[in-house]
Amino acid sequence: MLCVGLLGHLLYYIYQINRLWKVLDAPAYGEIPSALGLWGEVYYRLHRLVKRWRTQVLQVEQQHTRFIQAIQASPNGVLMLDDADQIEWCNDVAEQHFGLNARRDVRQRITHLIRRPEFVQYLHLQRFDEPLVMRDMGEHKRSVIAVQILPYGENRKLVLTHDITKVENTEAMRRDFVANVSHELKTPLTVLTGFLETVRDLPVSEQDRNRYLDMMLVQSMRMQHLVEDLLVLAKLESDEQPPSLDRIDMAELVAHLVHDAEALSQGEHQVSAQIDPAVVLRGAERELLSAFGNLVSNAVRYTPEGGRISIALTYENEHAIFSVTDTGLGIAADHIPRLTERFYRVDRSRSRDTGGTGLGLAIVKHVLSRHHADLRITSEVGRGSVFRVVFPFDRSGYTPSALPQPSQSPQKAA
Repeated sequence: MLCVGLLGHLLYYIYQINRLWKVLDAPAYGEIPSALGLWGEVYYRLHRLVKRWRTQVLQVEQQHTRFIQAIQASPNGVLMLDDADQIEWCNDVAEQHFGLNARRDVRQRITHLIRRPEFVQYLHLQRFDEPLVMRDMGEHKRSVIAVQILPYGENRKLVLTHDITKVENTEAMRRDFVANVSHELKTPLTVLTGFLETVRDLPVSEQDRNRYLDMMLVQSMRMQHLVEDLLVLAKLESDEQPPSLDRIDMAELVAHLVHDAEALSQGEHQVSAQIDPAVVLRGAERELLSAFGNLVSNAVRYTPEGGRISIALTYENEHAIFSVTDTGLGIAADHIPRLTERFYRVDRSRSRDTGGTGLGLAIVKHVLSRHHADLRITSEVGRGSVFRVVFPFDRSGYTPSALPQPSQSPQKAA
């Protein structure tokens, strides 16, 4: 009987050991078995151990998921390379910047996928103190990307990318701005210097002297207008306060525009205005007067003698619309998208002859942007142009009970 008992006990131990091995050999711990006596204590402790392990694994997985989500949410590209420069992982932004596909390109050598000579050289030279600037990147080959490589671990690398297209464009605009301002100031300064040297060094008649002084005055006024427009632009760009919602007396404002247009025209054009007295417009009066004034003065400057300039204020689909129509030279379609750029001119020589600074429509753009209004331009070469300013609902209104206002103030060509 004793032998039978010992044999049974031995078989029981062998059975429990096999159960334990199966649990321990499993890829992931499954259900922990139960037993009596000593083996019950073993399984109980194993159960507690597995429970802690599963909790730790879950925490690690959650942390890993949050880490991946954080990197995916980053506006920067992140790409991990192993010691053979093969891609281990990359986020969506890096895929976009380099034109990669993570599912397809993981475990591929990065220089087999990004073959740009400057990138290959940057990677191989391992001079990573300064970022590499790569142009013509992205899906449409229009982006400028800064690439920074950070070595870590055992010959592994972290590749960070940042889209600096806006920064590059801003820097290009700054360079163009400085060049344009320098050019615009150089011409009148050269004229002034030449006349001053002539008056100083050569005997001139009173008539010639007065003519030179008049021409010098024109050039000095040109510089003054340029500086004034630059100051207006600077103020508009730096003013973060939204414009007021004060109601504007449009009858008085349009009358002011007509008066200025007639003075600039000197009787060479027909200037008329047609306003709906029921239309209500709200905004910063001085800013809108400046913007509307630039539109009207441009119409006068680029309309030949005998042409017509019409100013209108209407109300359509719950939007107040201010428009300036002329029968001038017209503008080719390819120039229209760039008209509001600083110093952009369709005809540079004619713009200078008419006294423009090249900043008028840039001022218009900034004023309208502050009022959330749209500038819509239609034009035909040889037939004229229409500049329409469409104001948003919150700055527009219509009161049919308003008293009628004078609708026209023409100036017949002399």
